[in-house]
Amino acid sequence: MDTLAARQQMVDQQIRTWEVLDPRVLSALSAVPREAFVPPEYRELAFADTPIPIGFGQSMLAPKVQGRILQALGVNARDAVLEIGTGTGYLSACLSLLGAATHSIDIHAGLAAMAQANLRAIPNARVQVEVRDAFDAASLSQYDVIAVTGSLPVYDSRFERSLRVGGRLFAVVGSAPVMDAVLVRRVDSDEWIRESLFETVIDPLINATAAQKFVF
Repeated sequence: MDTLAARQQMVDQQIRTWEVLDPRVLSALSAVPREAFVPPEYRELAFADTPIPIGFGQSMLAPKVQGRILQALGVNARDAVLEIGTGTGYLSACLSLLGAATHSIDIHAGLAAMAQANLRAIPNARVQVEVRDAFDAASLSQYDVIAVTGSLPVYDSRFERSLRVGGRLFAVVGSAPVMDAVLVRRVDSDEWIRESLFETVIDPLINATAAQKFVF
């Protein structure tokens, strides 16, 4: 496989056509070798428009969804970034190329180790990977950008409270078959603005609050 050509085709035919046009985002997606972040048994699917199994019951998001996340967050070179759900480290690498520093947490030690190994393919990636449950009682500190890469069946405000004023949070809220991708901006010490971006379906974040089931 000509991976450079396949990567550029992914950017041009999948990501651009899903209204991802920010040149810095497209540059990051073109620069990061996605194939290096896919488990070997699925490497032929590295550039496919589909989620990819990565073990531990988790999946790597489709390229166009990752592109929309990066564009929505508008990461700049001064931003401190938190990623919740490291996975194989691909989105971590992209976030790192766009921001000042990236802190990524994952509940699975195996995925965190995989991500750390994969990130060595990006010499200038500045990613701190930590094994941690995003829902534990400890503070998440404060960030300019937060990307939640697993869905929240019920929106949880703990993440928006970890934004600095002017910060942006991406999350996917709801349950299948339709979930809402949202961007939350912190505009003041006690005010946030929430914007609906697009509909999608992704795996729920482990230990997220489950939606209540209606009983008739």
